[in-house]
Amino acid sequence: MPTVIARSKRKIEFGDFQTPPALARDVCRTLAKLGVRPATILEPTCGRGSLLEAAAEKFDDADQIVGFDVNPDYVAWTQRQLQRFQSAKPVVVESSDFFETDWPERLAPLSDPLLLIGNPPWVTNSALGGLGSTNLPVKKNSHGLRGLEALTGKSNFDISEWMLLRMIEWMQGRDATLAMLCKTAVARKVLHRGWSSGAAWSATSLYGIDALQHFAASVDACLLLIRSTADSQQVEPTAAVFETLDSKKPSSAIGLRDGSLVADVAAYERYRHLAGRSPIAWRSGVKHDCSKVLELRREGDRFRNGLGELVSLEPQFVFPMLKSSDIAQGKTTTNRWMLVTQRSIGEDTSAIERSAPQTWDYLSRHAELLDRRASSIYRGRPRFSVFGVGAYTFAPWKVAISGFYKRLAFQMIGPANGQPVVLDDTCYCLPCDSEEQARLFSEMLNSEVAQKFLSAFVFWDSKRPITIDLLQRLDLAKLSKQLGVVLPLFKTSSRRNSSQTGQRQLF
Repeated sequence: MPTVIARSKRKIEFGDFQTPPALARDVCRTLAKLGVRPATILEPTCGRGSLLEAAAEKFDDADQIVGFDVNPDYVAWTQRQLQRFQSAKPVVVESSDFFETDWPERLAPLSDPLLLIGNPPWVTNSALGGLGSTNLPVKKNSHGLRGLEALTGKSNFDISEWMLLRMIEWMQGRDATLAMLCKTAVARKVLHRGWSSGAAWSATSLYGIDALQHFAASVDACLLLIRSTADSQQVEPTAAVFETLDSKKPSSAIGLRDGSLVADVAAYERYRHLAGRSPIAWRSGVKHDCSKVLELRREGDRFRNGLGELVSLEPQFVFPMLKSSDIAQGKTTTNRWMLVTQRSIGEDTSAIERSAPQTWDYLSRHAELLDRRASSIYRGRPRFSVFGVGAYTFAPWKVAISGFYKRLAFQMIGPANGQPVVLDDTCYCLPCDSEEQARLFSEMLNSEVAQKFLSAFVFWDSKRPITIDLLQRLDLAKLSKQLGVVLPLFKTSSRRNSSQTGQRQLF
Protein backbone atom coordinates (compact mmCIF):
# COMPACT_ATOMS: atom_id res chain seq x y z
CA MET A 1 0.00 0.00 0.00
CA PRO A 2 2.74 2.58 0.79
CA THR A 3 4.19 1.94 -2.68
CA VAL A 4 0.79 2.61 -4.29
CA ILE A 5 0.40 5.80 -2.25
CA ALA A 6 3.90 6.93 -3.22
CA ARG A 7 3.15 6.32 -6.90
CA SER A 8 -0.15 8.22 -6.61
CA LYS A 9 1.59 11.16 -4.93
CA ARG A 10 4.23 11.21 -7.65
CA LYS A 11 1.55 11.13 -10.36
CA ILE A 12 -0.12 14.17 -8.77
CA GLU A 13 3.16 15.95 -8.11
CA PHE A 14 4.38 15.69 -11.69
CA GLY A 15 0.98 15.82 -13.40
CA ASP A 16 1.92 12.44 -14.80
CA PHE A 17 -0.72 11.69 -17.44
CA GLN A 18 1.18 9.83 -20.15
CA THR A 19 -0.10 10.32 -23.70
CA PRO A 20 -1.59 7.10 -25.13
CA PRO A 21 0.18 6.06 -28.36
CA ALA A 22 -3.08 6.15 -30.35
CA LEU A 23 -3.74 9.77 -29.32
CA ALA A 24 -0.11 10.68 -30.09
CA ARG A 25 -0.51 9.31 -33.62
CA ASP A 26 -3.81 11.18 -34.08
CA VAL A 27 -2.16 14.44 -33.03
CA CYS A 28 0.69 14.00 -35.48
CA ARG A 29 -1.68 13.02 -38.28
CA THR A 30 -3.61 16.27 -37.69
CA LEU A 31 -0.40 18.29 -37.76
CA ALA A 32 0.66 16.69 -41.04
CA LYS A 33 -2.73 17.49 -42.62
CA LEU A 34 -2.21 21.12 -41.63
CA GLY A 35 1.09 21.21 -43.48
CA VAL A 36 3.50 21.05 -40.54
CA ARG A 37 6.93 19.94 -41.80
CA PRO A 38 9.50 20.26 -39.01
CA ALA A 39 13.28 20.15 -39.28
CA THR A 40 13.53 19.72 -35.49
CA ILE A 41 11.08 17.87 -33.24
CA LEU A 42 11.39 18.96 -29.60
CA GLU A 43 9.45 17.76 -26.56
CA PRO A 44 10.54 19.56 -23.36
CA THR A 45 8.62 17.15 -21.04
CA CYS A 46 8.64 13.93 -23.02
CA GLY A 47 7.71 11.37 -20.35
CA ARG A 48 7.65 7.90 -21.92
CA GLY A 49 8.04 9.45 -25.37
CA SER A 50 4.85 8.45 -27.20
CA LEU A 51 4.50 11.87 -28.83
CA LEU A 52 8.17 11.95 -29.83
CA GLU A 53 7.89 8.46 -31.30
CA ALA A 54 4.69 9.29 -33.21
CA ALA A 55 6.26 12.52 -34.53
CA ALA A 56 9.42 10.69 -35.59
CA GLU A 57 7.29 8.20 -37.54
CA LYS A 58 5.05 10.82 -39.17
CA PHE A 59 7.74 13.38 -39.95
CA ASP A 60 10.46 10.99 -41.06
CA ASP A 61 12.26 13.71 -43.01
CA ALA A 62 12.96 15.77 -39.85
CA ASP A 63 16.66 16.45 -39.27
CA GLN A 64 16.73 15.77 -35.52
CA ILE A 65 14.67 14.64 -32.54
CA VAL A 66 15.23 16.12 -29.08
CA GLY A 67 13.52 15.26 -25.80
CA PHE A 68 13.93 16.15 -22.14
CA ASP A 69 12.29 14.89 -18.96
CA VAL A 70 12.90 15.24 -15.23
CA ASN A 71 12.35 11.50 -14.64
CA PRO A 72 15.50 9.47 -15.51
CA ASP A 73 13.46 6.25 -15.81
CA TYR A 74 11.30 7.87 -18.49
CA VAL A 75 14.39 9.18 -20.24
CA ALA A 76 15.83 5.65 -20.41
CA TRP A 77 12.51 4.28 -21.66
CA THR A 78 12.23 6.94 -24.39
CA GLN A 79 15.82 6.38 -25.48
CA ARG A 80 15.01 2.71 -26.08
CA GLN A 81 11.80 3.58 -27.95
CA LEU A 82 13.62 5.98 -30.29
CA GLN A 83 16.69 3.84 -30.83
CA ARG A 84 15.39 2.63 -34.20
CA PHE A 85 15.50 6.18 -35.59
CA GLN A 86 19.12 6.90 -34.62
CA SER A 87 20.64 5.48 -37.79
CA ALA A 88 18.81 8.07 -39.91
CA LYS A 89 19.14 11.23 -37.77
CA PRO A 90 20.45 12.56 -34.47
CA VAL A 91 18.22 11.56 -31.54
CA VAL A 92 18.94 13.21 -28.17
CA VAL A 93 16.93 12.41 -25.04
CA GLU A 94 18.28 13.76 -21.76
CA SER A 95 17.26 14.11 -18.13
CA SER A 96 16.57 17.77 -17.38
CA ASP A 97 14.41 19.81 -14.98
CA PHE A 98 12.22 22.18 -16.99
CA PHE A 99 12.41 24.85 -14.29
CA GLU A 100 16.21 24.80 -14.08
CA THR A 101 17.16 24.28 -17.74
CA ASP A 102 18.85 27.10 -19.66
CA TRP A 103 16.39 26.91 -22.53
CA PRO A 104 17.84 29.72 -24.71
CA GLU A 105 21.16 27.85 -24.74
CA ARG A 106 19.45 24.52 -25.50
CA LEU A 107 17.31 25.96 -28.28
CA ALA A 108 19.88 28.12 -30.05
CA PRO A 109 21.48 25.35 -32.15
CA LEU A 110 18.19 23.70 -33.16
CA SER A 111 17.22 24.27 -36.78
CA ASP A 112 13.87 25.60 -37.98
CA PRO A 113 11.12 24.81 -38.72
CA LEU A 114 10.77 23.79 -35.08
CA LEU A 115 7.95 21.62 -33.77
CA LEU A 116 7.36 22.02 -30.04
CA ILE A 117 5.17 19.07 -29.18
CA GLY A 118 4.11 17.74 -25.80
CA ASN A 119 1.76 17.11 -22.93
CA PRO A 120 2.95 19.24 -19.99
CA PRO A 121 1.88 18.40 -16.38
CA TRP A 122 -1.82 18.65 -15.54
CA VAL A 123 -1.50 19.97 -11.99
CA THR A 124 -1.88 23.32 -10.23
CA ASN A 125 0.68 25.13 -8.07
CA SER A 126 -1.66 24.99 -5.06
CA ALA A 127 -1.97 21.19 -5.38
CA LEU A 128 1.82 20.91 -5.44
CA GLY A 129 2.10 23.26 -2.48
CA GLY A 130 -0.26 21.01 -0.54
CA LEU A 131 2.05 18.07 -1.22
CA GLY A 132 5.12 20.04 -0.15
CA SER A 133 6.51 19.57 -3.66
CA THR A 134 9.54 21.42 -4.98
CA ASN A 135 8.50 20.71 -8.60
CA LEU A 136 7.50 24.35 -9.02
CA PRO A 137 8.63 27.45 -10.90
CA VAL A 138 10.10 30.36 -8.97
CA LYS A 139 7.22 31.96 -7.10
CA LYS A 140 6.13 35.39 -8.24
CA ASN A 141 2.83 37.09 -8.95
CA SER A 142 3.14 36.66 -12.70
CA HIS A 143 -0.52 37.60 -13.28
CA GLY A 144 -0.14 40.97 -11.55
CA LEU A 145 -2.96 40.26 -9.10
CA ARG A 146 -3.59 42.63 -6.22
CA GLY A 147 -5.23 42.48 -2.83
CA LEU A 148 -8.10 40.06 -2.39
CA GLU A 149 -7.71 38.56 -5.88
CA ALA A 150 -4.32 37.16 -4.91
CA LEU A 151 -5.51 36.15 -1.43
CA THR A 152 -8.71 34.35 -2.42
CA GLY A 153 -7.37 32.01 -5.09
CA LYS A 154 -7.10 33.86 -8.40
CA SER A 155 -3.33 33.53 -8.07
CA ASN A 156 -3.65 29.73 -8.37
CA PHE A 157 -2.51 28.50 -11.78
CA ASP A 158 -1.73 25.32 -13.68
CA ILE A 159 1.93 24.43 -13.95
CA SER A 160 1.34 23.73 -17.66
CA GLU A 161 0.21 27.34 -18.08
CA TRP A 162 3.54 28.59 -16.74
CA MET A 163 5.42 26.18 -19.00
CA LEU A 164 3.42 27.08 -22.10
CA LEU A 165 4.00 30.79 -21.52
CA ARG A 166 7.74 30.08 -21.50
CA MET A 167 7.44 28.06 -24.70
CA ILE A 168 5.62 30.79 -26.62
CA GLU A 169 8.48 33.10 -25.67
CA TRP A 170 10.86 30.66 -27.36
CA MET A 171 8.84 30.84 -30.58
CA GLN A 172 9.24 34.58 -31.12
CA GLY A 173 11.26 35.31 -34.26
CA ARG A 174 11.35 31.64 -35.25
CA ASP A 175 9.60 29.45 -37.78
CA ALA A 176 7.87 27.27 -35.21
CA THR A 177 4.74 25.30 -34.38
CA LEU A 178 3.56 24.65 -30.84
CA ALA A 179 1.30 21.62 -30.47
CA MET A 180 0.46 20.90 -26.83
CA LEU A 181 -2.16 18.77 -25.11
CA CYS A 182 -3.59 20.65 -22.14
CA LYS A 183 -6.74 21.65 -20.31
CA THR A 184 -8.89 23.88 -22.51
CA ALA A 185 -9.03 26.51 -19.76
CA VAL A 186 -5.22 26.60 -19.74
CA ALA A 187 -5.10 26.96 -23.53
CA ARG A 188 -7.43 29.97 -23.34
CA LYS A 189 -5.33 31.63 -20.64
CA VAL A 190 -2.18 31.16 -22.72
CA LEU A 191 -3.82 32.62 -25.81
CA HIS A 192 -5.18 35.53 -23.77
CA ARG A 193 -1.76 36.31 -22.32
CA GLY A 194 -0.06 35.98 -25.68
CA TRP A 195 -2.55 38.14 -27.56
CA SER A 196 -2.54 40.75 -24.78
CA SER A 197 1.25 41.01 -24.93
CA GLY A 198 1.25 41.44 -28.71
CA ALA A 199 2.63 38.02 -29.64
CA ALA A 200 3.29 37.69 -33.37
CA TRP A 201 1.59 34.44 -34.38
CA SER A 202 0.55 33.47 -37.87
CA ALA A 203 -2.26 31.11 -36.77
CA THR A 204 -3.92 29.71 -33.65
CA SER A 205 -6.51 26.98 -33.12
CA LEU A 206 -7.93 24.54 -30.56
CA TYR A 207 -8.87 20.91 -31.24
CA GLY A 208 -11.00 19.13 -28.66
CA ILE A 209 -9.89 15.79 -27.23
CA ASP A 210 -11.70 13.32 -24.97
CA ALA A 211 -9.72 13.56 -21.73
CA LEU A 212 -11.94 11.03 -20.00
CA GLN A 213 -11.22 8.43 -22.67
CA HIS A 214 -7.51 9.10 -23.03
CA PHE A 215 -6.48 10.16 -19.51
CA ALA A 216 -9.40 9.12 -17.25
CA ALA A 217 -9.65 12.80 -16.34
CA SER A 218 -13.02 14.60 -16.09
CA VAL A 219 -11.86 17.86 -17.57
CA ASP A 220 -12.29 19.71 -20.86
CA ALA A 221 -9.04 19.31 -22.82
CA CYS A 222 -7.65 20.13 -26.23
CA LEU A 223 -4.71 20.26 -28.57
CA LEU A 224 -3.47 23.85 -28.53
CA LEU A 225 -1.90 24.80 -31.85
CA ILE A 226 0.09 28.02 -32.32
CA ARG A 227 2.18 28.78 -35.41
CA SER A 228 4.71 31.50 -36.07
CA THR A 229 7.25 32.43 -38.71
CA ALA A 230 10.52 34.30 -38.48
CA ASP A 231 8.83 37.45 -39.79
CA SER A 232 5.34 36.97 -38.31
CA GLN A 233 3.30 40.10 -37.82
CA GLN A 234 0.53 40.22 -35.24
CA VAL A 235 -2.73 39.14 -36.87
CA GLU A 236 -6.29 39.38 -35.61
CA PRO A 237 -6.37 37.70 -32.17
CA THR A 238 -8.79 34.90 -33.07
CA ALA A 239 -8.54 31.13 -32.69
CA ALA A 240 -10.72 28.62 -34.54
CA VAL A 241 -12.25 25.97 -32.28
CA PHE A 242 -12.67 22.44 -33.66
CA GLU A 243 -14.74 19.82 -31.85
CA THR A 244 -12.26 16.99 -32.47
CA LEU A 245 -8.92 16.31 -34.12
CA ASP A 246 -10.81 15.02 -37.17
CA SER A 247 -13.16 18.00 -37.55
CA LYS A 248 -12.85 19.64 -40.94
CA LYS A 249 -14.63 22.88 -40.01
CA PRO A 250 -14.48 24.94 -36.82
CA SER A 251 -17.57 25.00 -34.61
CA SER A 252 -16.82 28.51 -33.35
CA ALA A 253 -14.06 31.03 -32.80
CA ILE A 254 -12.72 32.58 -29.61
CA GLY A 255 -10.71 35.78 -29.53
CA LEU A 256 -9.52 38.88 -27.77
CA ARG A 257 -11.88 41.79 -28.27
CA ASP A 258 -11.69 45.15 -26.50
CA GLY A 259 -9.31 43.69 -23.94
CA SER A 260 -11.52 40.71 -23.02
CA LEU A 261 -11.44 37.08 -24.09
CA VAL A 262 -14.74 36.19 -25.75
CA ALA A 263 -16.18 32.71 -26.25
CA ASP A 264 -18.06 33.53 -29.46
CA VAL A 265 -16.48 36.18 -31.66
CA ALA A 266 -19.43 36.37 -34.06
CA ALA A 267 -21.96 36.95 -31.25
CA TYR A 268 -19.76 39.55 -29.60
CA GLU A 269 -19.35 41.49 -32.83
CA ARG A 270 -23.13 41.64 -33.14
CA TYR A 271 -23.77 42.84 -29.58
CA ARG A 272 -20.56 44.66 -28.70
CA HIS A 273 -22.42 48.00 -28.56
CA LEU A 274 -23.72 46.86 -25.15
CA ALA A 275 -20.24 46.44 -23.71
CA GLY A 276 -18.98 48.86 -21.10
CA ARG A 277 -18.67 49.33 -17.38
CA SER A 278 -22.09 49.10 -15.86
CA PRO A 279 -23.09 52.07 -13.66
CA ILE A 280 -24.75 49.58 -11.30
CA ALA A 281 -22.46 47.29 -9.31
CA TRP A 282 -22.84 43.53 -9.10
CA ARG A 283 -22.08 42.06 -5.68
CA SER A 284 -21.06 38.63 -4.45
CA GLY A 285 -22.72 36.70 -1.65
CA VAL A 286 -21.31 36.18 1.85
CA LYS A 287 -18.02 34.29 2.15
CA HIS A 288 -17.53 32.54 5.49
CA ASP A 289 -15.70 29.21 4.85
CA CYS A 290 -17.34 27.43 7.80
CA SER A 291 -20.71 26.05 6.74
CA LYS A 292 -20.99 23.57 9.63
CA VAL A 293 -21.14 26.47 12.09
CA LEU A 294 -22.55 29.40 10.13
CA GLU A 295 -25.16 27.68 7.94
CA LEU A 296 -28.27 26.48 9.75
CA ARG A 297 -31.76 25.03 9.36
CA ARG A 298 -34.68 26.24 11.43
CA GLU A 299 -36.56 23.88 13.72
CA GLY A 300 -39.30 25.77 15.52
CA ASP A 301 -37.69 28.68 17.35
CA ARG A 302 -34.24 27.05 17.32
CA PHE A 303 -31.60 26.23 14.68
CA ARG A 304 -29.74 23.04 13.79
CA ASN A 305 -26.20 23.45 12.50
CA GLY A 306 -24.09 21.23 10.24
CA LEU A 307 -22.70 19.43 13.28
CA GLY A 308 -26.17 18.24 14.22
CA GLU A 309 -26.46 20.56 17.23
CA LEU A 310 -29.76 22.27 18.08
CA VAL A 311 -29.02 25.82 19.27
CA SER A 312 -30.76 29.04 20.31
CA LEU A 313 -29.59 32.29 18.70
CA GLU A 314 -30.76 35.89 18.81
CA PRO A 315 -32.59 36.86 15.59
CA GLN A 316 -30.59 39.98 14.68
CA PHE A 317 -27.61 38.02 13.29
CA VAL A 318 -29.47 35.15 11.59
CA PHE A 319 -30.89 35.60 8.08
CA PRO A 320 -32.72 33.38 5.59
CA MET A 321 -30.25 32.15 2.97
CA LEU A 322 -30.28 30.89 -0.60
CA LYS A 323 -27.40 28.89 -2.04
CA SER A 324 -26.19 28.65 -5.63
CA SER A 325 -28.21 25.49 -6.25
CA ASP A 326 -31.37 27.21 -4.97
CA ILE A 327 -30.93 30.15 -7.34
CA ALA A 328 -30.22 27.84 -10.29
CA GLN A 329 -33.41 25.89 -9.57
CA GLY A 330 -35.51 29.07 -9.30
CA LYS A 331 -36.24 28.72 -5.59
CA THR A 332 -37.32 31.86 -3.72
CA THR A 333 -38.23 30.26 -0.37
CA THR A 334 -35.86 28.48 1.96
CA ASN A 335 -35.39 26.81 5.33
CA ARG A 336 -31.67 27.59 5.21
CA TRP A 337 -30.31 30.31 7.43
CA MET A 338 -26.94 32.00 7.79
CA LEU A 339 -25.34 33.50 10.86
CA VAL A 340 -23.82 36.78 9.58
CA THR A 341 -21.46 38.27 12.16
CA GLN A 342 -20.85 41.64 10.50
CA ARG A 343 -22.71 44.32 8.56
CA SER A 344 -19.55 45.56 6.85
CA ILE A 345 -16.05 44.22 6.26
CA GLY A 346 -13.79 44.79 9.24
CA GLU A 347 -16.61 45.66 11.67
CA ASP A 348 -15.76 44.93 15.31
CA THR A 349 -17.43 41.64 16.24
CA SER A 350 -16.88 41.93 20.00
CA ALA A 351 -20.14 43.91 20.24
CA ILE A 352 -21.99 40.63 19.66
CA GLU A 353 -21.08 39.55 23.19
CA ARG A 354 -23.13 42.43 24.63
CA SER A 355 -26.03 42.56 22.19
CA ALA A 356 -26.47 38.82 21.55
CA PRO A 357 -24.88 36.73 24.33
CA GLN A 358 -26.31 33.41 23.07
CA THR A 359 -24.84 34.02 19.64
CA TRP A 360 -21.48 35.01 21.14
CA ASP A 361 -21.47 31.89 23.31
CA TYR A 362 -22.24 29.78 20.24
CA LEU A 363 -19.41 31.37 18.26
CA SER A 364 -17.00 30.98 21.16
CA ARG A 365 -17.83 27.30 21.57
CA HIS A 366 -16.93 26.76 17.92
CA ALA A 367 -13.98 29.16 17.87
CA GLU A 368 -11.54 26.40 17.00
CA LEU A 369 -13.31 25.67 13.73
CA LEU A 370 -13.69 29.35 12.88
CA ASP A 371 -10.12 30.25 13.84
CA ARG A 372 -8.58 27.60 11.64
CA ARG A 373 -10.28 28.68 8.41
CA ALA A 374 -7.55 28.32 5.82
CA SER A 375 -8.07 31.43 3.70
CA SER A 376 -5.57 34.20 4.43
CA ILE A 377 -8.31 36.83 4.09
CA TYR A 378 -9.20 36.23 7.75
CA ARG A 379 -5.73 36.99 9.06
CA GLY A 380 -5.55 40.15 11.12
CA ARG A 381 -9.33 40.61 10.99
CA PRO A 382 -11.76 40.71 13.93
CA ARG A 383 -12.50 37.26 15.29
CA PHE A 384 -15.35 35.39 13.55
CA SER A 385 -15.18 37.74 10.53
CA VAL A 386 -16.92 37.08 7.23
CA PHE A 387 -16.45 38.67 3.80
CA GLY A 388 -18.69 39.87 1.00
CA VAL A 389 -20.81 41.94 3.37
CA GLY A 390 -22.08 45.49 3.11
CA ALA A 391 -25.34 47.40 2.81
CA TYR A 392 -26.00 45.46 -0.40
CA THR A 393 -26.05 42.16 1.53
CA PHE A 394 -29.11 43.30 3.46
CA ALA A 395 -30.98 44.98 0.60
CA PRO A 396 -34.66 43.90 0.74
CA TRP A 397 -34.80 42.84 -2.91
CA LYS A 398 -32.18 41.33 -5.19
CA VAL A 399 -31.74 39.95 -8.68
CA ALA A 400 -29.43 36.95 -8.35
CA ILE A 401 -27.63 34.38 -10.47
CA SER A 402 -25.63 31.26 -9.65
CA GLY A 403 -21.95 31.34 -10.53
CA PHE A 404 -21.59 27.56 -10.85
CA TYR A 405 -24.57 26.37 -12.86
CA LYS A 406 -24.53 26.38 -16.64
CA ARG A 407 -27.52 28.65 -17.08
CA LEU A 408 -27.90 32.38 -17.62
CA ALA A 409 -31.02 32.51 -15.42
CA PHE A 410 -31.58 35.61 -13.30
CA GLN A 411 -33.87 35.20 -10.31
CA MET A 412 -35.79 37.90 -8.43
CA ILE A 413 -35.43 37.45 -4.65
CA GLY A 414 -37.58 39.20 -2.06
CA PRO A 415 -37.71 39.29 1.74
CA ALA A 416 -38.56 36.15 3.76
CA ASN A 417 -40.10 36.24 7.22
CA GLY A 418 -39.74 40.00 7.15
CA GLN A 419 -35.97 39.76 6.69
CA PRO A 420 -33.69 40.25 3.69
CA VAL A 421 -32.46 37.00 2.12
CA VAL A 422 -28.66 36.63 2.01
CA LEU A 423 -26.73 34.59 -0.56
CA ASP A 424 -23.66 32.41 -0.33
CA ASP A 425 -20.45 33.40 -2.09
CA THR A 426 -21.13 31.29 -5.18
CA CYS A 427 -23.94 33.70 -6.12
CA TYR A 428 -23.95 37.25 -7.49
CA CYS A 429 -26.66 39.85 -7.21
CA LEU A 430 -27.89 43.33 -7.99
CA PRO A 431 -29.27 44.73 -4.71
CA CYS A 432 -32.55 46.62 -5.13
CA ASP A 433 -34.65 48.95 -2.99
CA SER A 434 -38.02 47.66 -4.15
CA GLU A 435 -39.87 44.86 -5.86
CA GLU A 436 -40.42 47.12 -8.88
CA GLN A 437 -36.68 47.66 -9.30
CA ALA A 438 -35.98 43.96 -8.97
CA ARG A 439 -38.65 43.03 -11.50
CA LEU A 440 -37.32 45.56 -14.02
CA PHE A 441 -33.74 44.28 -13.74
CA SER A 442 -34.87 40.67 -13.90
CA GLU A 443 -36.78 41.33 -17.12
CA MET A 444 -33.85 43.26 -18.62
CA LEU A 445 -31.27 40.60 -17.80
CA ASN A 446 -33.46 37.72 -18.98
CA SER A 447 -34.19 39.50 -22.27
CA GLU A 448 -32.94 37.88 -25.47
CA VAL A 449 -30.46 40.66 -26.23
CA ALA A 450 -28.86 40.53 -22.75
CA GLN A 451 -28.65 36.75 -22.85
CA LYS A 452 -26.91 36.75 -26.23
CA PHE A 453 -24.43 39.42 -25.17
CA LEU A 454 -23.47 37.57 -21.99
CA SER A 455 -23.35 34.21 -23.78
CA ALA A 456 -20.65 35.59 -26.05
CA PHE A 457 -18.33 35.70 -23.03
CA VAL A 458 -19.24 32.47 -21.24
CA PHE A 459 -16.95 29.45 -21.38
CA TRP A 460 -19.31 26.80 -20.08
CA ASP A 461 -16.57 24.29 -19.29
CA SER A 462 -15.13 26.63 -16.65
CA LYS A 463 -15.46 25.66 -12.99
CA ARG A 464 -17.33 28.91 -12.36
CA PRO A 465 -18.65 30.05 -15.76
CA ILE A 466 -20.48 33.11 -14.39
CA THR A 467 -18.35 35.73 -12.64
CA ILE A 468 -18.69 39.34 -11.53
CA ASP A 469 -16.16 40.32 -14.20
CA LEU A 470 -18.45 38.81 -16.83
CA LEU A 471 -21.61 40.44 -15.46
CA GLN A 472 -19.98 43.87 -15.23
CA ARG A 473 -19.18 43.80 -18.95
CA LEU A 474 -22.84 44.36 -19.76
CA ASP A 475 -23.55 48.08 -19.44
CA LEU A 476 -27.05 48.17 -18.00
CA ALA A 477 -27.48 51.80 -19.03
CA LYS A 478 -26.87 50.87 -22.68
CA LEU A 479 -29.12 47.84 -22.34
CA SER A 480 -31.94 49.97 -20.91
CA LYS A 481 -31.73 52.32 -23.91
CA GLN A 482 -31.95 49.44 -26.37
CA LEU A 483 -34.91 47.95 -24.50
CA GLY A 484 -36.59 51.36 -24.16
CA VAL A 485 -36.77 51.44 -20.36
CA VAL A 486 -35.53 53.94 -17.79
CA LEU A 487 -33.33 52.72 -14.96
CA PRO A 488 -34.78 53.44 -11.51
CA LEU A 489 -33.56 55.69 -8.73
CA PHE A 490 -31.42 54.09 -6.03
CA LYS A 491 -30.97 54.65 -2.33
CA THR A 492 -28.71 51.63 -1.69
CA SER A 493 -25.10 51.01 -2.68
CA SER A 494 -26.15 49.40 -5.96
CA ARG A 495 -24.97 52.40 -7.91
CA ARG A 496 -21.51 53.37 -9.05
CA ASN A 497 -20.19 56.91 -9.18
CA SER A 498 -22.87 58.89 -11.04
CA SER A 499 -20.27 61.17 -12.60
CA GLN A 500 -19.12 58.19 -14.68
CA THR A 501 -22.51 57.69 -16.30
CA GLY A 502 -23.89 61.15 -17.05
CA GLN A 503 -27.41 59.77 -16.49
CA ARG A 504 -29.19 61.52 -13.64
CA GLN A 505 -32.20 59.21 -13.80
CA LEU A 506 -30.05 56.35 -12.50
CA PHE A 507 -29.64 57.92 -9.13
